[in-house]
Amino acid sequence: MKKLNNKYKILLLSIVFSFVGCTDLDETVYSNVTAEGTVLTAADIANIMAPSYAAFRDVYWGWDGQFDINEESSDCIVTPFRIGIGWGDYYITMHQHTWGPTLSHAEAGWYYDYQAIFKINKAIYQIENLNGLENPEVYINELRALRAIYYYILYDNFRNISIETSFINPPGYLPEQETSQQVFDFLVKELTESMPSLRDDNTDASYGKVTKWAAKMTLAKLYLNAQVYIGTPKWNEALSEVNDIINSGLFSLTPNYLDSFKIKNEGSSEEILSIPFDEKYTGGSYYPFKTLYPASRATFDMQDSPWGGSGAIPQFIDTYDVDDSRLKECWLGGLQYTKAGAPLMLEDGTQLNYINYMSTVDGCEFNEGYRLVKYEIGSGTSVNSSNDVPFFRYGDALMIKAECLLRTGNASEAATIVSEIRARDFKSNPAKATVTGAKLSGGSVYKYGEYANGVITNYEGGADIQYGGFLDELAWEFIGEHHRKQDLIRFGVYTTKSWFSHKPNGDYRAIFPIPQSQMEANHSLKQNPGY
Repeated sequence: MKKLNNKYKILLLSIVFSFVGCTDLDETVYSNVTAEGTVLTAADIANIMAPSYAAFRDVYWGWDGQFDINEESSDCIVTPFRIGIGWGDYYITMHQHTWGPTLSHAEAGWYYDYQAIFKINKAIYQIENLNGLENPEVYINELRALRAIYYYILYDNFRNISIETSFINPPGYLPEQETSQQVFDFLVKELTESMPSLRDDNTDASYGKVTKWAAKMTLAKLYLNAQVYIGTPKWNEALSEVNDIINSGLFSLTPNYLDSFKIKNEGSSEEILSIPFDEKYTGGSYYPFKTLYPASRATFDMQDSPWGGSGAIPQFIDTYDVDDSRLKECWLGGLQYTKAGAPLMLEDGTQLNYINYMSTVDGCEFNEGYRLVKYEIGSGTSVNSSNDVPFFRYGDALMIKAECLLRTGNASEAATIVSEIRARDFKSNPAKATVTGAKLSGGSVYKYGEYANGVITNYEGGADIQYGGFLDELAWEFIGEHHRKQDLIRFGVYTTKSWFSHKPNGDYRAIFPIPQSQMEANHSLKQNPGY
């Protein structure tokens, strides 16, 4: 882990200085088109744009990337110290919200996104200097929209960030931070201005590309969280964006919840923006290896042995209705079996049994905590899998609409939408799929409070959370989809409630610190409050 931290520091510094006067492009080659000795033509447009999209893979599934950033600091997933195995370390820091400016997740999140932005600025510069390319603004605006998505991720995590749109800058130039309002306005402007040039289809040709609908989802997310970002609610604006997506008729809920998370999930009717992965060529999710105990290799016929780290916080598992199929679809719990159906026996002669119990974050046994298996694990899976990431999906658009309706006084219509989504998850007991506006408006069923050795101490509960019933629905629908941190912040829970070994540690934790390496490299940066 220390080697990884050092890697980020070196790469972060290289990104900073790449903005300072990018005239020597020999140092890093981001595609098979080199900067020197190659005359780019219109025929090279795909190769010019490809690195900008490829960077999304690291942003999401790079080590300490967006999945970890949003899930590990939440009330659903934790990576404790495993007795006899290890882990813990800075993952415990994430869980307990005790991080500082050297947090590896902050270093990684900053680096991956600015690396992606650097590649886009380079691509735009190259396109602007191409000869013979028809309608270059179409390609440039697509890249502007993609860059806005990367900036949206940075903004959500760090808030006070630098905005860089130029590839060539004068010697000695150092980026300066913008205020939260300035970044918000920039993102709205970039997405709005780019949108007329974006394609508006939902086909194989548009798969994995930033379309009009992906831009609208990004705007909807900005407006949905506007009260957090800039202190002004924008529920109606968010509702307008998702209504356009819904009314397009191009997307629909899949018949089965897990259809969007299969290995071959590119045919999902819910995909609005996907990050394509291929195990052989691009890498992919390492999460099955991070969460499963090594013996679970036999359950899925995996190519290598997993590492046994992350698990579900028992308080969260206890929130599920027993008839909600998402509990068994997303989580591996109980006695375990081989792929052939035989009991999965350990060396000590006992059967592997994942239990919904945890000791403390400083010392858990190998089998404590259910394991996330939402993404399909195929036979022969190696450390990287081929499941594409549904970064934005139709179910999210529907839930944004429901939340906006709920918060603007139309709880009954919100309940109708949520009930529609739940219908595929309660096929064994359809009556339970229906929820009421009162249920969504009421408190959460999460039993908040510090938890150790199966016992909740300093019980806080969730009855006092406004719209806590809807917050529960978001957790059950989007577990493991980079949602939870943002949702907890929006509902006022992230810095106010206790769970497992976490307790409130300052409202300023709602945003991460500017990485220390960046502060040292750029004296114009100011650290976020509290750090």
